[in-house]
Amino acid sequence: MNFSLLNAIEAAFKDHKLLEEAFKNLHAFLSTTNLTTIEKESIQELVQTNNWEELNERFYKKLSFGTGGIRGRTIGRVITQAERGNADVHGPPQFPAVGVNCMNDRNVRSAALGLANYLKRNFPGEPLKIVISHDSRHFSRYFAELCARELQKVGGEAFLFESQRSTPQLSFTVRWLKAHGGIMITASHNPPYDNGFKAYFRDGCQLIEPHASEVIKEVEKIESSPDLSTSSAEGRLTHLGPDADRAYMEAVETVCLDPKAFASAREKLKVVYTPLHGTGIEIIPKLFDRHGIHYSLVQSQSVPDGSFPTVKTPNPEDPAALSLAVQQAKVENSDIVIGTDPDGDRMGAAIKNRDGEFVHLTGNQIFALFAYYRTSKLFQLGILTPENAHRAVIIKSFVTTDLIKKIAEHFQVRCVETLTGFKYIGAKLLKYEMQSGLVDYDSHPFEERRAVQLQRGTYFICGGEESYGTSCGDYVRDKDANSAALELVEVAGWAAMQSMNLLEYLDSIYIRFGYFAEKLGTLTFEGAEESGYIGTILQSYRNEPPREFLDQKLLSFDDFGLEDHYDSEGDLIPKEIMLHFLFENNNKLVVRASGTEPKIKFYLFTHFPVTNRLEQVKEEAQNFLNKWWEAIQGDVKRRISK
Repeated sequence: MNFSLLNAIEAAFKDHKLLEEAFKNLHAFLSTTNLTTIEKESIQELVQTNNWEELNERFYKKLSFGTGGIRGRTIGRVITQAERGNADVHGPPQFPAVGVNCMNDRNVRSAALGLANYLKRNFPGEPLKIVISHDSRHFSRYFAELCARELQKVGGEAFLFESQRSTPQLSFTVRWLKAHGGIMITASHNPPYDNGFKAYFRDGCQLIEPHASEVIKEVEKIESSPDLSTSSAEGRLTHLGPDADRAYMEAVETVCLDPKAFASAREKLKVVYTPLHGTGIEIIPKLFDRHGIHYSLVQSQSVPDGSFPTVKTPNPEDPAALSLAVQQAKVENSDIVIGTDPDGDRMGAAIKNRDGEFVHLTGNQIFALFAYYRTSKLFQLGILTPENAHRAVIIKSFVTTDLIKKIAEHFQVRCVETLTGFKYIGAKLLKYEMQSGLVDYDSHPFEERRAVQLQRGTYFICGGEESYGTSCGDYVRDKDANSAALELVEVAGWAAMQSMNLLEYLDSIYIRFGYFAEKLGTLTFEGAEESGYIGTILQSYRNEPPREFLDQKLLSFDDFGLEDHYDSEGDLIPKEIMLHFLFENNNKLVVRASGTEPKIKFYLFTHFPVTNRLEQVKEEAQNFLNKWWEAIQGDVKRRISK
């Protein structure tokens, strides 16, 4: 124990420079018997330079393993000399950030071993098999290899991709290899300084209850780590090669419904694709090549790079992230721009209108296009009929557009709503898989599985979330940007056969069902000082629901954190702090905290009948939502200042 450091941090705490929790966590950390040289030198440097703000950020809380894994900073706001190591000063450091609130060796090791211990306990006597994948982020490969080593130490077999691969491919490969679980190293579209660890169960789905809580218990059991340099090497490491890619692409292609639509796309459409420096480059170009799609790549964004140097944020939800692709599409006279996030589970798109300008689709609009196209096409092909339609289902989250409900109602298929998080859609797919009665489910051809489901079970048409995540097949139990890219091209090809672009096809849906408009408003509260605001706001809305907004009176209020709610299939919905407010005139507000970022989210929904010119209706709806969001921000300030 370094008494001079302990004396210094105690003095800083007494001078109110260190928060109480940061002081406690830092004190306990320095008492650890196996601190590495990098850890010791980093803390010493921050103390000696009086960088108490940085120490507060690194130690004010522990980066705990949640229901889906862990996520946090792996590069500090201040990089110590020990962390910098031999790395260039203009790039990322050589070593991850030191601290209990950082994504580093200690936290990753605990997460990997906790998952392994639970899986070994859950599948006694079976040789442990875990698939590991990672994206292009800083330290992603490093953490993936660290996980593989730790799994080998406990006698497991680690299956590691030869390079970056997407989240949906990880989900698929867990099922393909009949592994017991999976690990995905990614922080999705978070800033470059973040990284994360996502845990998957045997069904290829992120952990849900009761598995999530049991893994958390196992992680919490792991105390101070042994010397990372020792290894019994009892297990095995298997590298995954081209066969894994081939199997995944063949599964993705089962989402395709109409070869004529692809023939139309080949003849009439040109695509610009950007992987935004991430995993999409590994699969999507190959899929486009296999289907003869005319496309070009944004070359500057096709190189994996965890710094994401060409964008402010690698998030295809943000139109700015697709700006280079749009510029290229204008030069090349292309029709569609497609972008995917670093771990390849979210897809965004922009479509050229009749004036030659590109219009960005929202996640709600992309999902609505898929839901309407797939359902109508399945009826056209005779796969869905009036007799079996009740056995088909579209799944959406509660915060996704209610246009999906209207589409399902129109075709008389079921619509099920889940909590936010694709793992809840995955849980439904496992339920339907078990209902099918098929032994060794994935060994049966896709067409056979579908026939059985439509005869005596439930057939999954598609599922999606407003946050640009969709899935059109149950071969994967997470959202899949690779299949979404292929699906978007198919829908666009079919629309082109009808002399429409995707924007016009979407308008035809609005004209039939009315204009559904949505807006997501987010408020970010980062760091130790603001960490309590999110809970304060949620509690305020729970205790004091808004009685009206913009003269729209509150009709009902549902609290999904305190009350029991059941979905349309009669299944109990897990409790989560999610507040639903229904106002007059089809206006709805949902308030919840982000599960992955320090944000509170406000989802605004409205529905306008199309009685006038559609463009006028769109403008009126968007103006209403903008005014509503302004009113909500003012209301939040009032609640915080109380």
